[in-house]
Amino acid sequence: MEHAVKARRLPRVVRERQMVDAAVRCFARHGYRAASMDEIAELAGVSKPLVYLYLGSKEELFTACIRREAGALLGAVAAGAEGAGLPPDERLWAGLLAFFTYAAEHPDSWMVLSLRARTQGEPFAGELARLRDEIVGFVAGLIGEAAREADGVVTGRDVNALAQALAGAAESLATWANETPGVTAKEAAATLMNFAWAGLGNLMKGERWSPR
Repeated sequence: MEHAVKARRLPRVVRERQMVDAAVRCFARHGYRAASMDEIAELAGVSKPLVYLYLGSKEELFTACIRREAGALLGAVAAGAEGAGLPPDERLWAGLLAFFTYAAEHPDSWMVLSLRARTQGEPFAGELARLRDEIVGFVAGLIGEAAREADGVVTGRDVNALAQALAGAAESLATWANETPGVTAKEAAATLMNFAWAGLGNLMKGERWSPR
């Protein structure tokens, strides 16, 4: 009862944010199936019935966590890559740095997006697919812009394939960086940028590797 009285003193939007914050921590720590609504309510400082009243079932709460964290990640990448007039490589670097920085500074969020939701199937897989499509679209736009500047040596199919590969590499590297002591977001971003853009530079010049 005391929790419920305290909850009414805060605006609903604030209380909901606290509940989702608590849920992200709990889902990151335990996974979807093992996470307890009792623990989420306790971490948020509210009663369990209030969690259900505000955010619905456990599935709905997990979906809310994925959507909020995915939106925050995409917002960080978009803000980092802003800069009209900058060349594509500088914008890609800024976007990658923002991506790895967000993953490093919000490890619970990244754990939910990169692992916890991925292993649960639908409907959560669909939420992640939309996140990945957004990131791939952003990367494809930058690679396509660079390809046009290189007089179209790289085809549209190449652009899409390279964007998929780069997005997948970024996801794996972010998880590795978070799990490896001493690896900074800047180092991770530089590693991927050097790996990707050096190869892209050769491809833009028409220098392709092929099996013997």
